[in-house]
Amino acid sequence: MNIKLRLTLLSFFQFFVWGAWLITLATYYFTNNIGTGVQLGAIFSTLALSSMLMPALIGIIADKWMNGERLYGVLQILYGLILIYVPQVKDADALYYVFFAAMICYMPTISLSNSISYKILKDNNYDVIAVFPPIRVWGTIGFIAAMWVTNLTGSKANANQFLIAGIAAMALGLYSFTLPKCRPQKTISSEASLFEMLGLQAFKLLSQYKMALFFIFSMFLGAALQLTNMYGDTFLDDFKNMPEYGPESFVVRYSTIIMSISQISETVFILTIPFFLKRFGIKNIMMFSMLAWVLRFGLFAFGDPGSGLWMIILSCIVYGMAFDFFNISGSLFIETNTDPAIRSSAQGLFMMITNGVGAFLGSMISGFIIQHYFTRQNGLKEWPAIWFTFSVYAFIVMILFVILFKHKHDPNQTLTVRH
Repeated sequence: MNIKLRLTLLSFFQFFVWGAWLITLATYYFTNNIGTGVQLGAIFSTLALSSMLMPALIGIIADKWMNGERLYGVLQILYGLILIYVPQVKDADALYYVFFAAMICYMPTISLSNSISYKILKDNNYDVIAVFPPIRVWGTIGFIAAMWVTNLTGSKANANQFLIAGIAAMALGLYSFTLPKCRPQKTISSEASLFEMLGLQAFKLLSQYKMALFFIFSMFLGAALQLTNMYGDTFLDDFKNMPEYGPESFVVRYSTIIMSISQISETVFILTIPFFLKRFGIKNIMMFSMLAWVLRFGLFAFGDPGSGLWMIILSCIVYGMAFDFFNISGSLFIETNTDPAIRSSAQGLFMMITNGVGAFLGSMISGFIIQHYFTRQNGLKEWPAIWFTFSVYAFIVMILFVILFKHKHDPNQTLTVRH
């Protein structure tokens, strides 16, 4: 099996083991009356809290002390074991701690899988910028496949989704032990300071104006991503409470499959990243991403399973641009603008800011706002107002980004990875 195919399998299952439950967790949670919306926000915040520390910490370990592929395998196996235990938990407060443990294991594997892929590709003399995006596409396909499996097996509202993800995660962990070795760089001398020995040099990136702004807006977009992860499927599922649609509506029955159009869109947009990076530069594609978030939420605000179905479909299509044009390009931006000795740490820092600080704020603040301002006494949610509020938020972020982030793109400059 060649290197690209092996890394494609890694990417596919990296996101399969997440997609099996991430979009449908809220549907499972509310269908089984496990707790309140605020408690759900707290549970989703475990993704963020674990991302604040663990990716950077795991990146440091991979940079300095332990083979990346081995560390990755251990984390995936632990994550799988915890997910298999989830069905035993019926209380929201207890579920919070179980998911916290699962996310401590899983969230750092996202940036670690990128670092492993970059390292193996470079060791085999591949052009990372050209080769990695097509490999990463299969991660999105894995996420889609997991969503379809969850929906078509009737698992979107029951605990089987966690069993599917848990078994696949343990298999992925074992598979990772067969990958080429990704040994630590071990570039730190015996005279290095404690700051250097802990691999905290990546945090120095925050002292650079352009990088600091990049991370700040990463935080804002991380919040936007968390909003769609938390509420997308349950928004469509809630149309069952409207008499004109009901539980037999196509949108309600296949809400997870419809949401998977978002990930299908990713597979298209991700392949355009090398072209857009070279032609427009990082600032413009980040701006395109923010505009796509405005449309993502705005179209949801006015969409419905009837005459407004096209808006729901179009919202899912623009999601591909919203997600890819920032997350994947941002990862490549970090890879090409940091020193090799701290790249795993820098990727971890990027993950910490987006899926950590940003997602935490998105989870907690949205959970509070929706519960206190957009939830009726009968428990039903005012989805049009919710999505319109999110759209306004994304628009404000985009305007601030255009004004504050100064970056001149040179179309004649070749985007290359520094070795």
